[in-house]
Order: sequence, then structure tokens, then C-alpha cells
Amino acid sequence: MVFLLFCLLGTGCGASEYDPEVPANLAEAVPYPARNPLTKEGVALGRKLFFDPALSGNGKISCASCHQPAKAFTDGKALSTAGITGKQLQRHVPTLVNVAWMDGLFWDGGAKDLESLSFGPLTHPDEMGQNLAALVQKLQQHESYPGLFKKAFGSDSITSAAIGKALAQFERTIISGNSRYDKYVRNEKGTMLNDKELKGLVLFRKHCSSCHTSDFFTDNKYHNNGLDAAYSDENEALAFGRGRITRKPEDIGKYKTPTLRNIAITAPYMHDGRFATLEQVLAHYRTGVKNSPTLAPELQQQGKTGIPVSAEEQTLIIQFLQSLTDDAFINAPVADN
Repeated sequence: MVFLLFCLLGTGCGASEYDPEVPANLAEAVPYPARNPLTKEGVALGRKLFFDPALSGNGKISCASCHQPAKAFTDGKALSTAGITGKQLQRHVPTLVNVAWMDGLFWDGGAKDLESLSFGPLTHPDEMGQNLAALVQKLQQHESYPGLFKKAFGSDSITSAAIGKALAQFERTIISGNSRYDKYVRNEKGTMLNDKELKGLVLFRKHCSSCHTSDFFTDNKYHNNGLDAAYSDENEALAFGRGRITRKPEDIGKYKTPTLRNIAITAPYMHDGRFATLEQVLAHYRTGVKNSPTLAPELQQQGKTGIPVSAEEQTLIIQFLQSLTDDAFINAPVADN
């Protein structure tokens, strides 16, 4: 019966179920939609597609051109120029860490799930600049892709939907949860945080965890964190953030709370990469928050904007954040092609 169900769901009848290991302080298992269960063959196909520049219109740009494993699947730039036209993009490249648990994707939540996530970058004229029909034809004529799609999905007739599913399967395996902080909260032998990091953790939980919740370090919601006092409606209201998607005035200026995992190696920061260092980020929250009608209530305390921390406390919080770097994840063979 399970074998038949997998076939009916569109998963290759020869495909093997895949259950990635999940750190205990994150979740019990990787979630996925019934229409796209994880299989070893689907994940392997998605990984190959992710690193393959053939997916772009000029055959030179892969998903990994901007989402680089060594930088926790970011690119280290404020606004990328790695796309097919070389034009500067208008959003900072977000990490793909633990996207399996994300509710809404992109900085404004414009993609509802991982199955639809890739089509924007694939077809955007300044990113991968690909025509989906041309991509399907290219992969159909490839020496190995038809066989790989048949193993993963039961048919060597390649579709754009199957491309999206394969990429989504791989992206659900991009899991980070083995930093020193994780080992500390799991009470793993021989792992400790030093005194300054522990003080920083206390301060973090007091001042930052209302939005960067749980061990995913995100509440999966959208907030206006006071970067600007006004938001232009030019360029298709790109500056509206979440408001651009919902068209609700109360969402203008709100952006998705990013995870803080591996934050020390994913600079620069914010949806437009405006801050080069963590020191600049914390300084913004201390003294740089700008008021506007949709400013997050958490940034309006005691009749003032911002978060009331001292310069010394700022330093301690940053020292804690550095304990969130997951070296095993950054160097994992599964993250390479």
C-alpha cells in the first residue's frame, strides 16, 4: 500500500524514502508536503540541479553561485551582481539554513513553499534568466538527467514542476543545528559556553528572543525593525516588504525575521545588506531605530524606540551570537557537489 501511495503521489516507484537526521533541540523530523515526500533519489537529483549552471539562461550561473555552502548558503555581498545581466539585485541573498521549517519564503514571504521558491530566481531576467520551457527541453536532451528524473519521480518526461520538487527536496536537507550553542543546550559532554557567551545568552533571551524565537532563532513572522521612517511606492512598491505582497497598510515596512544561525559568517545583514557587521546591527537596535506607523511594538519600550542595552551588553550579545556558527554544517560533504 505504501509503495502504491508513493507512485500515486508522483514519486518514482523505485525511489527510496529518505529521513534526514535532525538535531534533537530543533525538531523530531523534517516536514514535507504529501505531494513531495523526501527520497534519496529526489534529494540527489535536487543537489545536482542546485549546483548545475545549466539551469541558467547562459549556462554559467547555478543556485550555488549566490547560495554558497561555505558561507552558510549566502554570498557575502550586500546586493549580488552575480546574475545573468550583472545588474545589482535589490534584495540581499538570504540563507537557506533550515528552510524546511520556514513558513513563507523570501524577505517578503512572496513564495509560499519550497516547491515554488526556485521559479522566481530561475526566471528573473537579472538572476538566472531562464525560460522554463527551454530549461525543460535542455534537461530532456541531457545525457543523464532523464534517467535521474525517472529514478526520482517515476518518469523520464521532465517537467518544470518536477524540477521545483527536486530542488525543494534537497533544500529541505540543508539543516544546521550542531553549533557550540546547540551542543551546550543538549548537554553534550565536553561542550561549554564561556562566561561572556553565557552572559550574552541571558541578554539575548531578554532583549532579542521575542522575534528570534526557539532554537530556529526566528518566529517566521514579519516585523518592521525601524530601518527607515518612510517607504517609497516606486519600483512596484519593493520597499513595502510584506506589504507589497499582502497590500495591507499595516504590513508596510515589515520583513521576515531571519534565522540567526551561522550569523557570524553571513554578513552583511538586513534585507538590503546595509549593515556590514554585527556591531552595526546592534548599534542600530540601540540608537538607530526609526519610528513609523508599523514599527514593531518590541522596539518601542519605555516611551523610546530601540532596545535598551549598553555598549558592554552589546558586545556580550555578539559574543553569544558567535557561538551559533556550525562548523560541521559549513564543511559538510552533503553541502558540496
